[in-house]
Amino acid sequence: MTACAIEGGTAGAATTADPGPEESGEPEEPVGAESAGVEGTAGAEGAAEPEEAAGAVPAGPAAPWADAPRAPGTFTLTADGAYGARLTAAPGAPGEQRAWYPERWTLDGPEPYAVPLPLHQPEEPDAQVVPLADGRVLIRRRVADRQMFSLLYPTGPATGELALGAVECDGMTLLPPSPDGSSVYGLSAGDHSSLLWLVAGGAFGPELVAEIPGHCSGGVWLDRAGRMLALDRQLPGGGPVKAVAVDLERNGEVTPLLQITPESNDRLLLADPDSGLLLIRSDAPGHDRLGWGVLGSCLPVRFPECLRPADVAVTPFAVQPGQMLMPESCAVALRIDGAAGSWVGVWRPQGRRLHQLAAPEGWSAGAGYWSRDGVLHLPYANAATPCAVARVEAPGDDGPLPETGGTGRTDGDTGGTEPSGAVTPPVVCKPVPLGQAPLHRTAPPD
Repeated sequence: MTACAIEGGTAGAATTADPGPEESGEPEEPVGAESAGVEGTAGAEGAAEPEEAAGAVPAGPAAPWADAPRAPGTFTLTADGAYGARLTAAPGAPGEQRAWYPERWTLDGPEPYAVPLPLHQPEEPDAQVVPLADGRVLIRRRVADRQMFSLLYPTGPATGELALGAVECDGMTLLPPSPDGSSVYGLSAGDHSSLLWLVAGGAFGPELVAEIPGHCSGGVWLDRAGRMLALDRQLPGGGPVKAVAVDLERNGEVTPLLQITPESNDRLLLADPDSGLLLIRSDAPGHDRLGWGVLGSCLPVRFPECLRPADVAVTPFAVQPGQMLMPESCAVALRIDGAAGSWVGVWRPQGRRLHQLAAPEGWSAGAGYWSRDGVLHLPYANAATPCAVARVEAPGDDGPLPETGGTGRTDGDTGGTEPSGAVTPPVVCKPVPLGQAPLHRTAPPD
C-alpha cells in the first residue's frame, strides 16, 4: 500500500428498568418507553415544542417521517460536540433518485444550523465525512483502488475543497475524530496486519502511523490530547478479540488494555478520559454482555442485569464528561434497537436502573453528546425541522446511592451495588500504567 500527497489546490418521559435479584441470571422483562421531556431547538424554523421534540410513540422509538432521505452513513460529531457532519439528500418523491452531498451542522451556538457542502457532482453513498474543530469537513471517497481525501468548507455561496492526497488500498474506515480537533485517523487492512493512517492533520498528506499485527477494528480515544487510541484486535493466527492501547507518540507502540479472561472476547466501546469510566462488551460471563470498569482499576468488570433488557440491542454512544474521579456518577447514553425502532437509554453505574426515553422524530440514531451538567443533546431532522437538537435532562435515580466497595462480601449482601456477572475478583491489586491497564488480573490456574 502506498500513500500519495497533494500539496494543495481548491475547487469550487421515561420508564425505568429496575434490576432483578443478583442471584438471578435471567434477563429482565421487556420494558416499554414512554415520552421523554425534551426541548428541541430548530434552525431557521425556530424552537420546537417539547412534545414535538420528544416524538413520543408506544415502546419508545420515534416514527420515521415518510419523505426523509436515508443517509447511508452515520452522523459524526467532533469530540467537543461543536460540529457534526453527515451525508444527506433533499427529500423527494418515492423512487426518485437523490443526489448525496455532505452537510455540516454547527451545534455550539444558541441555535443549531446546517450548511450544505455540495460540489459539482454528487457523492457516492459509501463516502465518509468527519467534522473538524475549525468547521471544515473531511471526506473520504473511493476511486477505483484508491481512497481519496479532501477538506470541504463553505466559501460564499459555493463549497471550497482542499485535496489532501490518497492511499492505495481497497478499503478504509475513518475513526472517530481525535480530541485535538484537527486530526483524523483511518484503518485499512493488510495481509496479516492493520495499517493506521493519519489522513488529516499531517504535514504532507496521508501518513502511515503504525502497522499493527492482526485485524483491528473499533477506535476509542483514552485521553484529551489525542495520544492514546484503543483498538480491538484479533491476532493473525485467530483467537479472542482483545482491546489494546496504541501510543501515537511512540511510533504506534501497542500494549494490552483489556483481558478479563484469557479466552474471552473483550472489546472497548467507550471511554471517558476525565473519570476513567470504560464501557465494555465481553463474553467473559458466558455470553456477550455489556459491562463497565475503570481504567487502571483492580476491581472486576461489572455486568449489570439492567443493561440487558429482553429482545433489544443496547449500545452506548456518549458518556457525561467532567466527573473527575467519579466514574460511578457518569451518565451514559445508550442506543436501544428493537423491533419497533430505535430509542434512547440513560444509565449510571451507581444508579442500578436503565431509563428508557423516546427519541425525537428524525433522530440520527446513536448520535449525541453530554454537557458537563448532565444534559444529553440529540441531533435530529424531520419534515418540519431540517436541523435541530433535542435536550434531555438526565433522569434521577431514586433511592440511596450504592456503596462503591464491597466486592469482598461473602454474606450474600451486595452492599447496594448492582447485580453483576463479574468474573473472579483479582488476586493482586497493583496500580498499572495507562497503556498497560487490564481491568483486573485473573487467578492462576489450579
